[in-house]
Amino acid sequence: MKLPVELQFIQNARLPQKTTSARLDGQICIITGATSGVGYHAARRLAQAGAQLILVCRNPQKASAVKMELEQETHARVEIVLADFSRMNEVRQAATTILDKYSHLDVLINNAGVHMLRRTLTEDGFETVFAVNHLASFLFTRLLLDRLLASAPARVIQVNSQGHRFGGLNLNDLTWKKRPYLGLLGYGASKTAQLFTVWEFAAALQGSGVTINAMHPGSVRTNIGMNNWLPYRLYNRFILRHFLKDPIISGEAIYYLAAAPEMKDVSGKFFNLTIEEVPAPHTWNRERGKQVWQISEQLTGLEPLKKTK
Repeated sequence: MKLPVELQFIQNARLPQKTTSARLDGQICIITGATSGVGYHAARRLAQAGAQLILVCRNPQKASAVKMELEQETHARVEIVLADFSRMNEVRQAATTILDKYSHLDVLINNAGVHMLRRTLTEDGFETVFAVNHLASFLFTRLLLDRLLASAPARVIQVNSQGHRFGGLNLNDLTWKKRPYLGLLGYGASKTAQLFTVWEFAAALQGSGVTINAMHPGSVRTNIGMNNWLPYRLYNRFILRHFLKDPIISGEAIYYLAAAPEMKDVSGKFFNLTIEEVPAPHTWNRERGKQVWQISEQLTGLEPLKKTK
């Protein structure tokens, strides 16, 4: 029995996933949040296929360990750029570091993310989950966009989530000052905002040779949310993880979106791993998307995007 469009993500998660044997020899790929889980496995897969990696990470010890491991096992070139994506100044510095060193960029994978059970604010005054999951990836992409355009063909992949289906986005209360904070809704708000800007990016980049897509990385074991209070961490580690899949499937899916020749001209889509899927209806409103885009520009101090053609 075929489920309604809004519930097809349940069936899609069980479908055989697409793969590719294409390689990325010499291509320069940036991945944020690559020291564990989804980002780590994506980095491994890219390195195995000959890509040169720029890993944007928060923890220097974990980053160094991943760099050493990948270089020894795959002989890939791996560079670490340190940045805490809850701080917009560090996002800007990471982009500047990359732009100063690399004249060509092929793939950008925005994977860094957090999940919080309680409302917290960043140094910049943003709600933490919204800042890390949406504003940071939006700002980072915008700062690198001209270099990606000059390097076209190039691809941007936003690691999103089925969590966008929880909604929670209120443009009049982005810091949750006027309403009780709920972790699932805070997470959903950040992922909803990210999807809105994916559609706007795709429209702006049409015909430029740069594509952008969003993807749900699957119900897999990761460390997201392990910064929360002890009962949640215990529940995650000893109960929830037994029902989740190995994040290696996420790495394979990201690799497919980054490398498959048939994905070359696909843009502005949402994927459940590698299966194209219809996102939640509340993300379809393009006028609201334009509002999210403008607010995101204002909050991150960006000038309006110039036409790419």
